[in-house]
Amino acid sequence: MSTAGTTSDPFMQAAIAEARQGLAEGGIPIGSVLVRNGIILGRGHNRRVQDDDPVTHAEIDCLRRAGRIGSYRQTVLYSTLMPCYLCAGAVIQFGIGKVIAGESKTFGGARELLERHAVQVIDLANLECIALMEEFIHTHPQLWNEDIGED
Repeated sequence: MSTAGTTSDPFMQAAIAEARQGLAEGGIPIGSVLVRNGIILGRGHNRRVQDDDPVTHAEIDCLRRAGRIGSYRQTVLYSTLMPCYLCAGAVIQFGIGKVIAGESKTFGGARELLERHAVQVIDLANLECIALMEEFIHTHPQLWNEDIGED
């Protein structure tokens, strides 16, 4: 499912704010929030550069910051970018049933893997998320290629 354009969804806006914070810190502008019953349980952003940690993707940072919450079955993970295989694996492992991605134009991610494991995936094709990543990729191609595992 794709809903092109922009969104006023407060949870995606919170994820975008996280992405912008990561960019302001000198990192990669990807943000994520974990939501259950309309409440944000955790928020995070890509901290690979800031923490010198190759696995601190936005979704992983978000889950770490949410802490132990018991069951993840009724949660929704918002991410400004379609989750990669690493982050998709965490979604599958914890039983998160729905992922709402800001966009997949700049990076296709692991949508098929998520869907094969019965995770509902919604791609908003959010113009703000696309512009944020396109500008970053244009400005920092080497850092971006490192992030997605390409040389």
